[in-house]
Amino acid sequence: MKILVITDLYPVKAEEKYTPRTIEAFVKSWEKQGHEVKIIKPNFLLNSFLRKKPFYKTGTYGKIKNINFLLPFLKVPALEYKPDIILAHMPSGLIYANRLNLPFCAAVHNSDLEVLTGPIYKIYFRTELEKAYRNADKIFARSEVLKRKFLKLYPQYENKTFTAPSGINENIIIKREWYGKDKIKVLTCGQFIKRKNLDKVIKACQNFNNIELTVIGSGKLEKELKKISPAVRFTGQIPHKSVLEIMRASDIFVLPSINETFGMVYLEAMASGCITVCTKDDGIDGIIRDEINGFVTTPDVSGIKNCLERILEYTSKQDILDNSYNTILNYTSDRTAESYLSLAYAASP
Repeated sequence: MKILVITDLYPVKAEEKYTPRTIEAFVKSWEKQGHEVKIIKPNFLLNSFLRKKPFYKTGTYGKIKNINFLLPFLKVPALEYKPDIILAHMPSGLIYANRLNLPFCAAVHNSDLEVLTGPIYKIYFRTELEKAYRNADKIFARSEVLKRKFLKLYPQYENKTFTAPSGINENIIIKREWYGKDKIKVLTCGQFIKRKNLDKVIKACQNFNNIELTVIGSGKLEKELKKISPAVRFTGQIPHKSVLEIMRASDIFVLPSINETFGMVYLEAMASGCITVCTKDDGIDGIIRDEINGFVTTPDVSGIKNCLERILEYTSKQDILDNSYNTILNYTSDRTAESYLSLAYAASP
């Protein structure tokens, strides 16, 4: 099958540090399954500048065609080939795909909801994004939470809206036992930015004498976070392999971030054998089910503290870990990519 992915959320070069790899992971799985994939990366230059994205000249970079625009896609070039299916991600990708006047499937990320609800985007982008969702053959929300939020805004699209969650490399999945150690190792990680709420994790953990907290990551709030408690171990930004090693040595993973599209790190924590805590009604909530295969919390100090107390007092921690293991087996990269493509292709004429 010939697949065309249209999105600005795609790394042109391997050394890009801060470009999310979620869509790239889908592409790698589809290629592994024998499909031919090409990417169009449309960049509205002003938006790229404001978001401090890496700049590349218009041109072809392997399977990626990077196209820069001074104005937001008022006219797009016709395709030089005919794909079997077009999958569009992010506002730029959806607007570009809609301009082609060809069948396509549209994704819903958290950034799309920001465009659809934020007053700053009302004049142009919201209208264009609404046109794209109206014309799309099918709509794929990147999580159950995003699907619910999107359909609350546009209930008329319920019959053509599905979910397309990400998956992880099945080779990192392990099965672990809860040993009930005296010192409980808690881990959190992410960019040191406000919406990750890492400060609240640190403050909540200060209430426990039997918790050792490790924080992985870096960012502009680093000095503020390090001032909260001298007992916290900060690793800085470390390679992905090292992150997984620390996860496997941890008991509980907590990340009460908000406005997450999905959150691959939660799947990695589950795959590493951590009891995993996410934010209620955000990101991966729905895959993680409270007191079944993990725990959910409100993104505040008291909520996180109460959640940690629930975990420590919970009598069937091994059941949580076993259920988490069984859940993660359904969220491997190959499985989620195959499901996404089969549902999307069923929409194409």
